[in-house]
Amino acid sequence: MTALHPFDPITPGEIQLAVKILEAAFPGVSLRYKKIDVNEPLKREVVPYIEAERLGKPLPTAPTRLLQVLFHRLDNGAFYKALLNAGTRSVVYAKQLPKEVQGPVDADELIEIEQLCLSHPAVQAEIAKMQLPQGVTVCNDPWIYGTDDPKESRRLFQCYMYVVTTDHPQNNHYSAPCKFSPVFDALTRELVRMDYLPGGGDAQVAETQPWKTVETIQYAHDLLTEPLRTDLKPYIVQQPEGPSFHVEGNLVSWQKWKFRVGFNTREGLVIYNTTYDGRNVFYRLSVSEMTVPYGDPRAPYHRKQAFDVGDVGFGITANQLSLGCDCLGHIKYFDGYRSDSKGNPVQLKNVICLHEQDNGLQHKHTNYRTGAATVVRNRQLVVQMICTVSNYEYIFAFIFDQAANIELEVRATGILSTVPFDNEKFGTTVPWGTNVGPGVMAPFHQHMFSFRIDPALDGFKNTVYYEDSVPMPEDENNPYLVGYTTEQTVLRTSGSANTSVERHRVFKIRNDACINPITYKPVAYKLQTSPSQMLLAGNRSFGYKRAEFATKPIWVTKYQDDELYAAGEFTNQSKQSEGVEKWVKRNDPVENEDLVLWHTFGLTHNPRVEDFPVMPVERVSVMLKPDGFFTKNPALDVPASTQSFNRSTLHPEPASCCAPAKVKL
Repeated sequence: MTALHPFDPITPGEIQLAVKILEAAFPGVSLRYKKIDVNEPLKREVVPYIEAERLGKPLPTAPTRLLQVLFHRLDNGAFYKALLNAGTRSVVYAKQLPKEVQGPVDADELIEIEQLCLSHPAVQAEIAKMQLPQGVTVCNDPWIYGTDDPKESRRLFQCYMYVVTTDHPQNNHYSAPCKFSPVFDALTRELVRMDYLPGGGDAQVAETQPWKTVETIQYAHDLLTEPLRTDLKPYIVQQPEGPSFHVEGNLVSWQKWKFRVGFNTREGLVIYNTTYDGRNVFYRLSVSEMTVPYGDPRAPYHRKQAFDVGDVGFGITANQLSLGCDCLGHIKYFDGYRSDSKGNPVQLKNVICLHEQDNGLQHKHTNYRTGAATVVRNRQLVVQMICTVSNYEYIFAFIFDQAANIELEVRATGILSTVPFDNEKFGTTVPWGTNVGPGVMAPFHQHMFSFRIDPALDGFKNTVYYEDSVPMPEDENNPYLVGYTTEQTVLRTSGSANTSVERHRVFKIRNDACINPITYKPVAYKLQTSPSQMLLAGNRSFGYKRAEFATKPIWVTKYQDDELYAAGEFTNQSKQSEGVEKWVKRNDPVENEDLVLWHTFGLTHNPRVEDFPVMPVERVSVMLKPDGFFTKNPALDVPASTQSFNRSTLHPEPASCCAPAKVKL
């Protein structure tokens, strides 16, 4: 058996081992597992190992393989966090957490709550009041409860109810929301209360009434009333000689890049130990957190705020990807593993796909005197994961190119989370949402992501600074008033910073110990930020206090092994964040230090009616680009594009391309 690399994801054997260790530590006690995963290796232990790998030297002893487990005791409901040593098969610690701390949703919990809700007599009574036609039923989406009471310590779920008008497996129940919403305690299985939802433009609620039949809006092809298009021709991506990448275990090599594909139940896809042409670039890249606060001010929607990473987990919700659908071309898949609530290992098949794609031109220049042209196309390597978190899908892709750029692209699709709204009368609207169908409204909301960047630019001691472009003063050095220069501001201690479109503010990471021989400046990468609106919730709201990472686009902290998540480790029903906003208050020195850069970006999504019944993707991306890291364009050695290589065709006749042609001016 091949030895595990320190960055390898958890194995089914390790999940089983963790259960055995804890069963021995808690004899006779039934446990419910929320998470079993690999604990991040200590950086001080793993760096000598990966540096020896990079330099081709003998490997030192691998860091101790540790496992992290979150679980409930079923005899008393107590919630625990345990750290286990897989090598010695022992418990490092198993500590009971405070009563108000709630763990993430496990893989079985949502289904259990959904079934509990539908079978409860009080819910059945509400459904009976609706007097549904024969064949029409009800389903529900259990939502993480959120927070509006600092004293609340129960593990709660708010179930939003919907009418199901067809037994089709892709029925769009979001087209028919109900006006009642039960709240359940997940541990005791008790109904806490029955909430009634407002149907008008104010917060007024009423008892459940007979359902008004509406024509639901469907997206499944065989439920559509209009015919499908017939003029779309096949588009086939072929690589007759195979891909240009090489994969060994989780190590990927492609076009001077090397990195390791990681996977865990919380963040899902993680990129480890990225090098370019043998040079260190980034130690770890991941989407560390995401929050989706809703802007409907009425109860109970004021609590509607998902933390899709901390509350549930992108790894837990990752899709099994399919050839010809989710990824095109020559595909390499990676599997993952999680545990179920009983501690059994569950394979997550094909949750990450690796493939190449063409993205237009890399560079081109035509000498207008001779007509000679240099044309190089931009080949990219895509590492992609798709997650379904209840109604929404998120497509995450790390995209590497031949010019040493790394792009994080996020696409949001899926179905809007809807609420009931009596909009039959013409002109009935609300200022915090959009009518998307008869009796249904989609509230405004935001999707806020935190991109965690752990740099290692030619080493692990780096500095973050920002650079503004500013006009030169009117003086003897600028007599024609056209000059401009740049101003640099170094972030010397941990803290936050704002972006500035007006000043073309660019954030850069540099290594002061490595000077570029051409620019005479430290080697660097720049972060091409996404110009995003920050969190709109008021600063006294729980929505703000729980997600302070989303109030600033840039945070810089000194590296700590246990600081991985922008909103803190436990977000489910949190009262306030325990993340970056706390860590920066240490005022740690971060100049020429082992640091972490956190970039908040996202989408303010004020739904369109065109976003329903299923949403065309909304795309947002950020990019890490070399800025003085090389002495020239690193993609100069990419071969020129030719017709014999690319085999394009001309409509309607065959032809060749990329031949010199005289340019007329």
